[in-house]
Amino acid sequence: MARISRRDFNKLAGIFGATTMVGVLARSARAGEPTNYIHLAQRADEEKKAEAARAAKAKVNLRFGVSGHSPATSEVLRIGIYEFRDDVAKRTNGDVNIELFGGNSLCTELTCIQKCLTGTVHGFNSSTQNAAHTVPFFNALDFPFMFPDRASMYHFFYHPRSEAIFRKPLREKFNVEFLWTTAELRNIFMGQKWRDRPPVRRPDDIKGAKIRVTGSDLGRIAVGLFGANPVPLDWAETLEGLKSGVVDGQETFSTAAGGFNMGGVTGQEVVVGYFPGTEMTGMDSRVFGKLDSKVQNAIRESAFMLQEWSQKENEKSLREKVGVEDPPKPGTLWAKHGVKVNVLTAQEREEWVRRASPQHNPKPYEVWRERITKLSGGTDMYAEITKIIKEMPAGTAAEAVKPRKWWSA
Repeated sequence: MARISRRDFNKLAGIFGATTMVGVLARSARAGEPTNYIHLAQRADEEKKAEAARAAKAKVNLRFGVSGHSPATSEVLRIGIYEFRDDVAKRTNGDVNIELFGGNSLCTELTCIQKCLTGTVHGFNSSTQNAAHTVPFFNALDFPFMFPDRASMYHFFYHPRSEAIFRKPLREKFNVEFLWTTAELRNIFMGQKWRDRPPVRRPDDIKGAKIRVTGSDLGRIAVGLFGANPVPLDWAETLEGLKSGVVDGQETFSTAAGGFNMGGVTGQEVVVGYFPGTEMTGMDSRVFGKLDSKVQNAIRESAFMLQEWSQKENEKSLREKVGVEDPPKPGTLWAKHGVKVNVLTAQEREEWVRRASPQHNPKPYEVWRERITKLSGGTDMYAEITKIIKEMPAGTAAEAVKPRKWWSA
């Protein structure tokens, strides 16, 4: 066989694990190696032996649940979790080994944080929006149109005030050590039925449509204010939901849609940018707190490096791999699948802003704003985050934001 069949691949996944097999397949394909059953089985066996050797040598072994991500999806959505594993091992001379369970093999977007906080794994990767289903304080990031652009998001996550008002409450009240995150803004993606329809540019263009939403209550409220019907759906079920017509579209961010092969079920991407798409990596802070100070420092430094890496790599992926521009650049995923990208004018976007922003329409968010203030220990998060991001000049490119070590600035 020149290429492995789905049946044989699943057989190997049952032996070696889905995460290992997806990674082996992706690396073999990139290297131009055979992708048949025998070759992949040999590579997977070698990798498992290497993993066992690393674990035996290590003084600290940590398990991380990585929702649906694999090395293949991470080529588009640049989360950095696989790079983190390798970087921590190098920084600690092999004393710390991180075992990753991706591809929904151990947990999903909605459950990885639950598995972490109940002790099944020591760390996790998922969007903060889905993690908010378990830790509602993550909703502090999700006030619609609070972040005007991606630059303002990076500015906040690098800012020492993010340590004081966001990371510290997560650590002390909710047992989450927030390490680093991607930083995108979520858009509206309409399904296949919209391929031949006029471009969606106004909220009324999706009136009554069933739109898949995440675990974020604030994001759900905004979709309702746009005039659509929000439908909560786990990320692992979203592709099938779009195929079957259970939902007409979804809200998500561009590299997530591209990385999880949703081009074939997407007719249009509407660049609304209405609240964050933050695929974060975190740990159980109780586990982190018990680690040797040198190990803690290595993990923090690695997280900082990965925040910089993701800032650069994810911005590059948006342009060169997904194709989030009108029209999409040839060779990108959206060009390949014929996805229409509707980049709104400032005037068109303002109509969406006036419908769903707490600044213009505060009442629907009052209960959540008060609740998040209580969860934080008394900080009005919407007001405080708004102050911080106003420091960033309008029009700043995301790549131009200066990295800072949030814990020591």
